[in-house]
Amino acid sequence: VQLQASGGGLVQAGGSLRLSCAASGKIFSNVIMGWYRQAPGKQRELVATITSGGSTRYEDSGKGRFTISRDNRKNTVYLQMDELKTEDTAVYFCIAERSSGLRYWGKGTLVTVSS
Repeated sequence: VQLQASGGGLVQAGGSLRLSCAASGKIFSNVIMGWYRQAPGKQRELVATITSGGSTRYEDSGKGRFTISRDNRKNTVYLQMDELKTEDTAVYFCIAERSSGLRYWGKGTLVTVSS
């Protein structure tokens, strides 16, 4: 499974970005998809996940500001980020996780939020 993320960039605080991540290769049903991020000097942390059925989970950092969604026909997951803050600056990684727990990571996309 290969994951290709896109949509990162530079945005001012208060602005919005939409990240996309397309999965290709041997895709199985019931794959959880999601996003992690890693800020400079910090550990990688979970942002949000979504099941194939559409159930979502958000960590506190993005609740109320971020929206995760997916298109199962396209094997693509999205992260709409609104009201961005400087502390959202990080490299964002998408993941796909099988029911067995095997997790695939995509290359990150950099999000920089300026003040």
